[in-house]
Amino acid sequence: MYTAQMRELIKKVEKSRPQRVGVDFPRMTPEEREEVLEQYHPDYSEKGFRKIKVGVNKGAKLPEELADLIEAGSRLAETKIDLEQVDYDLDVLIIGGGGAGAAAALEAKKQGANVLVATKLRFGDANTMMAEGGIQAADKDNDSPTRHYLDVIGGGHYVNKQELVEALVQDAPVIINWLEELGVLFDKEADGTMVTTHGGGTSRKRMHAAADYTGAEIMRTLRDEVYNQGIEVIEFSPAVELLLDHDGKAAGAILYNLETDEYCVARAKTVIIATGGAGRLHYQGFPTSNHYGATADGLVMGYRAGAELIFADTIQYHPTGVAFPLQIFGALVTEKVRSLGATPLNIDGEQFVFPLETRDVEAAAIIRECHGRKKGITTSTGAVGVWLDTPLIDLIHGPGTIEKRLPAMYRQYQRFGIDMNKEPILVYPTLHYQNGGLLINQHGQTKVENLYVVGETAGGIHGRNRLMGNSLLDILVFGRRAGIRAGQKSKDIELKGLSLEHVNLYHQSLAENGLNPERVAPMLLPQYTHGREE
Repeated sequence: MYTAQMRELIKKVEKSRPQRVGVDFPRMTPEEREEVLEQYHPDYSEKGFRKIKVGVNKGAKLPEELADLIEAGSRLAETKIDLEQVDYDLDVLIIGGGGAGAAAALEAKKQGANVLVATKLRFGDANTMMAEGGIQAADKDNDSPTRHYLDVIGGGHYVNKQELVEALVQDAPVIINWLEELGVLFDKEADGTMVTTHGGGTSRKRMHAAADYTGAEIMRTLRDEVYNQGIEVIEFSPAVELLLDHDGKAAGAILYNLETDEYCVARAKTVIIATGGAGRLHYQGFPTSNHYGATADGLVMGYRAGAELIFADTIQYHPTGVAFPLQIFGALVTEKVRSLGATPLNIDGEQFVFPLETRDVEAAAIIRECHGRKKGITTSTGAVGVWLDTPLIDLIHGPGTIEKRLPAMYRQYQRFGIDMNKEPILVYPTLHYQNGGLLINQHGQTKVENLYVVGETAGGIHGRNRLMGNSLLDILVFGRRAGIRAGQKSKDIELKGLSLEHVNLYHQSLAENGLNPERVAPMLLPQYTHGREE
């Protein structure tokens, strides 16, 4: 698959490899980290952002692509909905069918609540399914939740909501035990000890994994358990607008059936948004590792209803997305590849960064190498990237390590004639994660009463940068917490009349601020056809 020219460049990698085996490249100083971020990380660019003109965060800076949706009109602007015609009458409505939504559903059901999961695509079509590297938990003798807490705070640039980080790290060992009890098959040593590895920015080996398909293994297990518990799931039915009652409390949602083009009314005593991230908005033109439905729907609906945004201007560009071949361009190359020993190299076969800096620093360093220092490798398709020297893994850990620890990735590259055991791979940052979102407390509750937000739509947990393995953890910690609280609270709620008045008021605010957008939101599905825009 590699061209003759690229194979010539690989010879430089092979020549420098003996000098790199067992040698630790120096980490950056705090000053060096700050410098590379300010100069090369997309979040620090003046371009690509603007201040929004409406809503509770009026004046806040957002990525332009997200601002376009926040300042868009409702899909229901020209649609008459009979709110007296209730199609689903529920205790807990969960919007989104990934890991966070599934965890919330299971815990709400335990509280005796009548639960419905409404999901845009199929149950499990989510970023959870695509997560590869692992899930963090401080459950070894040389580790502690306190150490985990300090790593999370440091990785987030010390602006994380501390009570959320405390909940994250304290619940982490419980989450691992819970998943094991449900049937998740984690990697273990022969004696049954959990295999754990480092991630970028971690001070201890606390990454638990199921090879390199950890998210898929977790989602498989959760999905089966949701069905086993008899929880109703409706697929291809995204929410397009939240419902409030006459007191301004969350009271359900309008769902849209993608197959029949029909709207229906779901009335609920409590609502949990678990719709995932925003990768398919392709901020600043970046490729993405995200699934097809990651279009920021929950951010739009929650914000319209009055929930507050936090850190929504901070995006995680995973340092290692696929730069070649074109068929999988932007797909995730898990951080686990680097934690096992693969090192990033430039066109001269030189290492230029410690492989496990925090993700924002690592990504910025790769962008600097490619565009600042002009030492990237240009592929036959015109993309640019750096080498990730995967053959080092077997040299360090012994033959067969890649096939054992990274089987999915190994097979993926084999499909295109690239042998990770013998040849390095080409990588470049890919849009991976919405660091911020709608502000929650430690139970997933927003400032809108009876409205909870969990998973990638939530904000405050990770500050301005997330560490590897804390996303699979956060969706389960806060998914369970929100499910418990929403299920319990639903017992004491008497629903009042349903209303979409908040949508009408939002439209008025758009007009008052000189915004008369032709586009509507939520987007629901990304638009990839040229010359067409909703």
